[in-house]
Amino acid sequence: MKSVILKISVIVVAVAAFVGCRSNDVRIAGRFVGLSSKMVYLEQMSASGQSVIDSVALAEDGSFHFRIKGVAPTPSIYNVIYSSERIPLLVSRGERIELNAMGSVLSNYTVSGSRESELLRKFNKEYLDGQLELYKTIQNYNSADEQTRKRLAERYNSIYLKIKRNQISFIIENKESLASVYALYQRLPGEQYLSSADSDLIYYRTVADAVTKVYPTSPYLLTLSNDIARMEARISLMNNIEVRNYPNLKGADMYGNEVALSSLEGNVVLVDFWSAELGNSNAFNAELREIYETYESKGFRVYQVSADTSKSAWITAVQEQRLPWISVCDFKGKASPMLRAYNVRKLPSNFLIDSEGNIIAKDLYSDALAEKLETIFNN
Repeated sequence: MKSVILKISVIVVAVAAFVGCRSNDVRIAGRFVGLSSKMVYLEQMSASGQSVIDSVALAEDGSFHFRIKGVAPTPSIYNVIYSSERIPLLVSRGERIELNAMGSVLSNYTVSGSRESELLRKFNKEYLDGQLELYKTIQNYNSADEQTRKRLAERYNSIYLKIKRNQISFIIENKESLASVYALYQRLPGEQYLSSADSDLIYYRTVADAVTKVYPTSPYLLTLSNDIARMEARISLMNNIEVRNYPNLKGADMYGNEVALSSLEGNVVLVDFWSAELGNSNAFNAELREIYETYESKGFRVYQVSADTSKSAWITAVQEQRLPWISVCDFKGKASPMLRAYNVRKLPSNFLIDSEGNIIAKDLYSDALAEKLETIFNN
Protein backbone atom coordinates (compact mmCIF):
# COMPACT_ATOMS: atom_id res chain seq x y z
CA MET A 1 0.00 0.00 0.00
CA LYS A 2 2.84 2.35 0.88
CA SER A 3 4.39 1.59 -2.50
CA VAL A 4 1.18 2.59 -4.29
CA ILE A 5 0.91 5.83 -2.29
CA LEU A 6 4.53 6.62 -3.04
CA LYS A 7 4.00 6.11 -6.78
CA ILE A 8 0.91 8.31 -6.73
CA SER A 9 2.83 11.01 -4.85
CA VAL A 10 5.62 10.92 -7.42
CA ILE A 11 3.11 11.25 -10.25
CA VAL A 12 1.36 14.18 -8.52
CA VAL A 13 4.67 15.97 -7.97
CA ALA A 14 5.71 15.38 -11.59
CA VAL A 15 2.37 16.65 -12.93
CA ALA A 16 2.54 19.69 -10.64
CA ALA A 17 6.04 20.47 -11.83
CA PHE A 18 4.98 20.10 -15.46
CA VAL A 19 1.93 22.33 -14.99
CA GLY A 20 4.01 24.85 -13.05
CA CYS A 21 6.55 24.97 -15.84
CA ARG A 22 3.84 25.40 -18.47
CA SER A 23 2.17 28.14 -16.41
CA ASN A 24 5.21 30.30 -17.03
CA ASP A 25 4.76 29.93 -20.77
CA VAL A 26 2.55 32.27 -22.79
CA ARG A 27 0.24 31.27 -25.61
CA ILE A 28 -0.79 33.79 -28.26
CA ALA A 29 -3.44 32.59 -30.71
CA GLY A 30 -6.08 34.04 -32.99
CA ARG A 31 -7.17 34.72 -36.56
CA PHE A 32 -6.26 37.28 -39.20
CA VAL A 33 -8.57 37.43 -42.21
CA GLY A 34 -9.16 39.80 -45.10
CA LEU A 35 -5.58 40.32 -46.28
CA SER A 36 -3.35 38.34 -48.61
CA SER A 37 -0.33 37.99 -46.27
CA LYS A 38 0.25 34.43 -45.10
CA MET A 39 3.00 34.81 -42.50
CA VAL A 40 2.81 36.07 -38.93
CA TYR A 41 5.95 37.02 -36.97
CA LEU A 42 6.62 37.40 -33.27
CA GLU A 43 9.07 40.11 -32.27
CA GLN A 44 10.58 40.61 -28.83
CA MET A 45 11.39 44.11 -27.58
CA SER A 46 14.23 44.67 -25.14
CA ALA A 47 16.41 47.52 -23.90
CA SER A 48 19.02 46.56 -26.49
CA GLY A 49 16.61 46.53 -29.44
CA GLN A 50 14.11 44.28 -31.15
CA SER A 51 14.40 40.87 -32.81
CA VAL A 52 12.05 38.39 -34.46
CA ILE A 53 11.98 35.23 -32.33
CA ASP A 54 9.34 33.14 -34.13
CA SER A 55 7.19 32.95 -37.25
CA VAL A 56 4.24 30.87 -38.39
CA ALA A 57 2.12 30.50 -41.52
CA LEU A 58 -1.60 31.20 -41.26
CA ALA A 59 -3.84 28.14 -41.48
CA GLU A 60 -6.51 28.05 -44.18
CA ASP A 61 -9.02 29.68 -41.84
CA GLY A 62 -6.51 32.44 -40.94
CA SER A 63 -5.70 31.03 -37.52
CA PHE A 64 -2.23 31.03 -35.93
CA HIS A 65 -0.62 30.46 -32.56
CA PHE A 66 2.67 31.08 -30.79
CA ARG A 67 4.03 29.71 -27.54
CA ILE A 68 6.62 31.80 -25.69
CA LYS A 69 8.81 30.06 -23.14
CA GLY A 70 10.87 31.66 -20.44
CA VAL A 71 8.83 34.86 -20.19
CA ALA A 72 10.23 37.48 -17.80
CA PRO A 73 8.63 37.79 -14.31
CA THR A 74 7.24 41.24 -15.17
CA PRO A 75 5.25 42.12 -18.32
CA SER A 76 7.39 42.40 -21.45
CA ILE A 77 6.66 44.02 -24.79
CA TYR A 78 6.25 41.75 -27.82
CA ASN A 79 5.00 42.67 -31.27
CA VAL A 80 2.88 40.41 -33.42
CA ILE A 81 3.70 41.42 -37.00
CA TYR A 82 1.25 40.78 -39.80
CA SER A 83 1.13 42.45 -43.22
CA SER A 84 3.93 44.83 -42.14
CA GLU A 85 1.87 46.11 -39.18
CA ARG A 86 2.94 45.65 -35.56
CA ILE A 87 0.47 44.87 -32.80
CA PRO A 88 2.12 45.62 -29.44
CA LEU A 89 1.40 43.24 -26.56
CA LEU A 90 2.46 43.48 -22.92
CA VAL A 91 2.86 39.83 -22.08
CA SER A 92 2.85 38.33 -18.56
CA ARG A 93 3.69 34.78 -17.51
CA GLY A 94 0.93 32.23 -17.90
CA GLU A 95 -1.32 34.36 -20.10
CA ARG A 96 -3.46 32.88 -22.84
CA ILE A 97 -3.90 35.75 -25.27
CA GLU A 98 -6.53 35.81 -28.01
CA LEU A 99 -5.75 38.16 -30.92
CA ASN A 100 -8.08 38.66 -33.87
CA ALA A 101 -8.42 41.12 -36.74
CA MET A 102 -10.22 41.53 -40.04
CA GLY A 103 -8.50 43.67 -42.66
CA SER A 104 -5.96 46.21 -41.41
CA VAL A 105 -4.89 44.78 -38.06
CA LEU A 106 -3.88 47.97 -36.25
CA SER A 107 -7.17 49.75 -36.90
CA ASN A 108 -9.55 47.03 -35.74
CA TYR A 109 -7.80 44.23 -33.85
CA THR A 110 -9.23 42.81 -30.63
CA VAL A 111 -7.27 41.27 -27.80
CA SER A 112 -8.30 39.37 -24.69
CA GLY A 113 -6.56 37.39 -21.95
CA SER A 114 -4.04 40.13 -21.14
CA ARG A 115 -5.06 43.19 -19.16
CA GLU A 116 -1.95 45.18 -20.08
CA SER A 117 -2.34 44.31 -23.77
CA GLU A 118 -5.98 45.37 -23.69
CA LEU A 119 -4.88 48.74 -22.28
CA LEU A 120 -2.36 49.07 -25.10
CA ARG A 121 -5.10 48.38 -27.64
CA LYS A 122 -7.28 51.08 -26.10
CA PHE A 123 -4.45 53.62 -26.28
CA ASN A 124 -3.38 52.62 -29.80
CA LYS A 125 -6.93 52.84 -31.15
CA GLU A 126 -7.35 56.50 -30.14
CA TYR A 127 -3.79 57.46 -30.98
CA LEU A 128 -3.73 55.91 -34.44
CA ASP A 129 -7.21 57.21 -35.32
CA GLY A 130 -5.99 60.70 -34.39
CA GLN A 131 -2.88 60.32 -36.53
CA LEU A 132 -5.02 59.27 -39.49
CA GLU A 133 -7.17 62.39 -39.09
CA LEU A 134 -4.05 64.56 -39.02
CA TYR A 135 -2.74 62.89 -42.15
CA LYS A 136 -5.99 63.44 -44.05
CA THR A 137 -6.02 67.10 -43.00
CA ILE A 138 -2.46 67.63 -44.26
CA GLN A 139 -3.25 65.89 -47.56
CA ASN A 140 -6.04 68.37 -48.31
CA TYR A 141 -4.06 71.42 -47.21
CA ASN A 142 -1.71 71.81 -50.18
CA SER A 143 -4.47 71.79 -52.81
CA ALA A 144 -6.84 74.08 -50.87
CA ASP A 145 -7.48 77.80 -51.32
CA GLU A 146 -6.45 80.32 -48.65
CA GLN A 147 -9.78 80.34 -46.81
CA THR A 148 -9.97 76.54 -46.75
CA ARG A 149 -6.37 76.35 -45.58
CA LYS A 150 -7.26 78.51 -42.59
CA ARG A 151 -10.08 76.13 -41.65
CA LEU A 152 -7.83 73.11 -42.16
CA ALA A 153 -5.11 74.66 -39.97
CA GLU A 154 -7.67 75.21 -37.21
CA ARG A 155 -8.89 71.65 -37.62
CA TYR A 156 -5.32 70.33 -37.50
CA ASN A 157 -4.63 72.19 -34.24
CA SER A 158 -7.90 70.93 -32.75
CA ILE A 159 -7.13 67.31 -33.65
CA TYR A 160 -3.55 67.63 -32.43
CA LEU A 161 -4.61 69.01 -29.04
CA LYS A 162 -7.20 66.26 -28.68
CA ILE A 163 -4.57 63.58 -29.34
CA LYS A 164 -2.22 65.08 -26.74
CA ARG A 165 -5.01 65.45 -24.14
CA ASN A 166 -6.05 61.83 -24.65
CA GLN A 167 -2.45 60.62 -24.50
CA ILE A 168 -1.68 62.45 -21.25
CA SER A 169 -5.03 61.43 -19.71
CA PHE A 170 -4.31 57.80 -20.53
CA ILE A 171 -0.85 58.03 -18.95
CA ILE A 172 -2.17 59.57 -15.72
CA GLU A 173 -5.21 57.29 -15.43
CA ASN A 174 -3.11 54.16 -16.00
CA LYS A 175 0.14 55.23 -14.39
CA GLU A 176 0.54 51.91 -12.50
CA SER A 177 0.41 50.00 -15.77
CA LEU A 178 3.35 49.37 -18.09
CA ALA A 179 1.01 50.45 -20.87
CA SER A 180 1.57 53.99 -19.58
CA VAL A 181 5.32 53.55 -20.16
CA TYR A 182 4.58 52.62 -23.78
CA ALA A 183 2.30 55.65 -24.13
CA LEU A 184 4.99 57.96 -22.68
CA TYR A 185 7.31 57.25 -25.60
CA GLN A 186 4.84 57.65 -28.47
CA ARG A 187 5.41 60.77 -30.58
CA LEU A 188 3.56 62.36 -33.45
CA PRO A 189 5.63 63.15 -36.57
CA GLY A 190 8.09 65.95 -35.86
CA GLU A 191 7.61 65.81 -32.09
CA GLN A 192 10.52 65.71 -29.65
CA TYR A 193 8.58 65.94 -26.41
CA LEU A 194 5.42 64.42 -24.99
CA SER A 195 4.16 67.82 -23.82
CA SER A 196 7.07 70.24 -23.44
CA ALA A 197 10.70 70.18 -22.44
CA ASP A 198 9.86 71.30 -18.89
CA SER A 199 6.63 69.44 -18.11
CA ASP A 200 7.66 66.03 -19.49
CA LEU A 201 9.67 65.39 -16.32
CA ILE A 202 6.46 65.49 -14.25
CA TYR A 203 4.82 62.73 -16.31
CA TYR A 204 7.93 60.55 -16.39
CA ARG A 205 8.34 60.81 -12.62
CA THR A 206 4.66 60.10 -12.01
CA VAL A 207 4.78 56.92 -14.07
CA ALA A 208 8.14 55.80 -12.64
CA ASP A 209 6.92 56.20 -9.05
CA ALA A 210 3.67 54.31 -9.72
CA VAL A 211 5.22 51.49 -11.76
CA THR A 212 7.96 50.98 -9.15
CA LYS A 213 5.30 50.03 -6.59
CA VAL A 214 3.64 47.47 -8.88
CA TYR A 215 6.59 46.17 -10.92
CA PRO A 216 9.76 47.03 -8.93
CA THR A 217 11.94 44.67 -11.01
CA SER A 218 10.72 45.78 -14.44
CA PRO A 219 13.64 46.44 -16.83
CA TYR A 220 11.69 49.37 -18.28
CA LEU A 221 12.26 51.26 -15.03
CA LEU A 222 15.95 51.59 -15.93
CA THR A 223 15.03 53.33 -19.19
CA LEU A 224 12.69 55.64 -17.30
CA SER A 225 15.33 56.36 -14.67
CA ASN A 226 17.95 57.22 -17.30
CA ASP A 227 15.59 59.55 -19.16
CA ILE A 228 14.52 61.25 -15.93
CA ALA A 229 18.20 61.82 -15.08
CA ARG A 230 18.77 63.38 -18.52
CA MET A 231 15.77 65.68 -18.10
CA GLU A 232 16.92 66.73 -14.63
CA ALA A 233 20.40 67.45 -15.97
CA ARG A 234 18.96 69.56 -18.79
CA ILE A 235 16.77 71.55 -16.41
CA SER A 236 19.71 72.03 -14.06
CA LEU A 237 21.77 73.20 -17.01
CA MET A 238 19.15 75.74 -18.07
CA ASN A 239 18.79 77.03 -14.51
CA ASN A 240 22.50 77.38 -13.82
CA ILE A 241 24.07 78.18 -17.17
CA GLU A 242 23.64 81.56 -18.77
CA VAL A 243 24.05 81.77 -22.52
CA ARG A 244 26.21 84.50 -23.98
CA ASN A 245 28.20 84.09 -27.18
CA TYR A 246 29.46 81.02 -25.34
CA PRO A 247 27.70 78.74 -22.81
CA ASN A 248 28.49 80.09 -19.38
CA LEU A 249 29.38 77.54 -16.73
CA LYS A 250 29.25 77.45 -12.95
CA GLY A 251 31.16 74.83 -11.02
CA ALA A 252 32.61 74.23 -7.56
CA ASP A 253 36.35 74.32 -6.99
CA MET A 254 38.18 71.99 -4.58
CA TYR A 255 37.16 74.19 -1.64
CA GLY A 256 33.48 74.12 -2.58
CA ASN A 257 33.37 77.68 -3.91
CA GLU A 258 31.13 78.26 -6.92
CA VAL A 259 33.09 79.84 -9.77
CA ALA A 260 31.49 81.08 -12.99
CA LEU A 261 33.24 81.03 -16.34
CA SER A 262 31.79 84.51 -16.92
CA SER A 263 33.94 85.82 -14.05
CA LEU A 264 36.86 85.67 -16.51
CA GLU A 265 35.22 87.89 -19.14
CA GLY A 266 37.55 90.34 -20.84
CA ASN A 267 40.36 87.78 -20.91
CA VAL A 268 41.30 85.15 -23.48
CA VAL A 269 40.02 81.97 -21.83
CA LEU A 270 40.72 78.32 -22.52
CA VAL A 271 37.81 76.15 -21.35
CA ASP A 272 39.53 72.82 -20.85
CA PHE A 273 37.71 69.51 -20.25
CA TRP A 274 39.80 66.71 -18.74
CA SER A 275 39.78 63.79 -16.30
CA ALA A 276 42.37 62.87 -13.69
CA GLU A 277 41.05 59.30 -13.74
CA LEU A 278 42.04 58.83 -17.40
CA GLY A 279 45.71 58.80 -16.44
CA ASN A 280 46.98 61.07 -19.23
CA SER A 281 46.48 64.37 -17.38
CA ASN A 282 50.11 64.86 -16.29
CA ALA A 283 51.47 65.36 -19.80
CA PHE A 284 48.60 67.60 -21.00
CA ASN A 285 48.61 69.74 -17.86
CA ALA A 286 52.40 70.06 -17.86
CA GLU A 287 52.36 71.50 -21.39
CA LEU A 288 49.40 73.73 -20.59
CA ARG A 289 51.10 75.02 -17.46
CA GLU A 290 54.13 76.21 -19.47
CA ILE A 291 51.88 78.06 -21.90
CA TYR A 292 49.82 79.49 -19.05
CA GLU A 293 52.90 80.88 -17.30
CA THR A 294 54.00 82.53 -20.56
CA TYR A 295 50.72 84.26 -21.39
CA GLU A 296 48.98 84.66 -18.03
CA SER A 297 50.36 88.18 -17.56
CA LYS A 298 48.98 89.17 -20.98
CA GLY A 299 45.42 88.16 -20.12
CA PHE A 300 45.31 84.40 -20.72
CA ARG A 301 43.17 82.36 -18.32
CA VAL A 302 42.21 78.70 -17.99
CA TYR A 303 38.86 77.41 -16.74
CA GLN A 304 39.35 73.67 -16.35
CA VAL A 305 36.37 71.34 -15.99
CA SER A 306 36.95 67.85 -14.64
CA ALA A 307 34.85 64.91 -15.81
CA ASP A 308 35.86 62.84 -12.80
CA THR A 309 33.50 60.98 -10.49
CA SER A 310 36.04 60.51 -7.69
CA LYS A 311 36.56 63.59 -5.55
CA SER A 312 39.77 62.25 -4.04
CA ALA A 313 41.30 61.43 -7.44
CA TRP A 314 40.50 64.89 -8.76
CA ILE A 315 41.72 66.83 -5.72
CA THR A 316 44.89 64.74 -5.54
CA ALA A 317 45.69 65.48 -9.19
CA VAL A 318 45.00 69.23 -8.78
CA GLN A 319 47.26 69.40 -5.73
CA GLU A 320 50.07 67.15 -6.96
CA GLN A 321 50.24 68.88 -10.35
CA ARG A 322 49.96 72.31 -8.68
CA LEU A 323 47.46 73.57 -11.20
CA PRO A 324 47.47 77.39 -11.02
CA TRP A 325 44.17 78.04 -12.79
CA ILE A 326 40.49 77.62 -11.94
CA SER A 327 39.58 73.93 -11.74
CA VAL A 328 35.98 72.80 -11.10
CA CYS A 329 34.11 69.50 -10.91
CA ASP A 330 30.56 68.29 -10.18
CA PHE A 331 31.50 64.56 -10.00
CA LYS A 332 28.82 63.53 -12.50
CA GLY A 333 31.40 62.23 -14.96
CA LYS A 334 30.45 62.31 -18.60
CA ALA A 335 26.83 63.00 -17.61
CA SER A 336 27.84 66.43 -16.29
CA PRO A 337 25.65 69.30 -17.59
CA MET A 338 28.86 71.28 -18.06
CA LEU A 339 30.15 68.76 -20.61
CA ARG A 340 26.77 68.70 -22.31
CA ALA A 341 26.75 72.49 -22.59
CA TYR A 342 29.75 72.24 -24.92
CA ASN A 343 28.68 68.93 -26.48
CA VAL A 344 31.91 67.29 -25.31
CA ARG A 345 32.19 63.84 -26.90
CA LYS A 346 35.81 63.03 -25.99
CA LEU A 347 38.40 63.81 -23.37
CA PRO A 348 40.46 65.87 -23.34
CA SER A 349 38.70 68.67 -25.25
CA ASN A 350 39.08 72.43 -25.11
CA PHE A 351 37.58 75.65 -26.46
CA LEU A 352 39.33 79.00 -26.82
CA ILE A 353 37.22 82.11 -26.12
CA ASP A 354 38.51 85.54 -27.11
CA SER A 355 38.26 88.70 -24.99
CA GLU A 356 34.93 89.60 -26.63
CA GLY A 357 33.33 86.29 -25.62
CA ASN A 358 33.50 84.49 -28.98
CA ILE A 359 34.58 80.86 -29.34
CA ILE A 360 37.40 81.12 -31.87
CA ALA A 361 39.09 77.70 -31.77
CA LYS A 362 38.68 74.15 -30.54
CA ASP A 363 41.06 71.39 -29.42
CA LEU A 364 44.30 73.36 -29.49
CA TYR A 365 47.20 71.72 -27.70
CA SER A 366 50.93 72.26 -27.26
CA ASP A 367 52.51 74.28 -30.11
CA ALA A 368 49.17 74.89 -31.83
CA LEU A 369 47.79 76.60 -28.71
CA ALA A 370 50.98 78.59 -28.14
CA GLU A 371 51.01 79.80 -31.76
CA LYS A 372 47.36 80.87 -31.55
CA LEU A 373 47.96 82.83 -28.34
CA GLU A 374 51.08 84.42 -29.83
CA THR A 375 49.00 85.64 -32.74
CA ILE A 376 46.30 87.00 -30.47
CA PHE A 377 48.51 88.85 -28.02
CA ASN A 378 51.04 90.24 -30.54
CA ASN A 379 48.52 91.72 -32.99
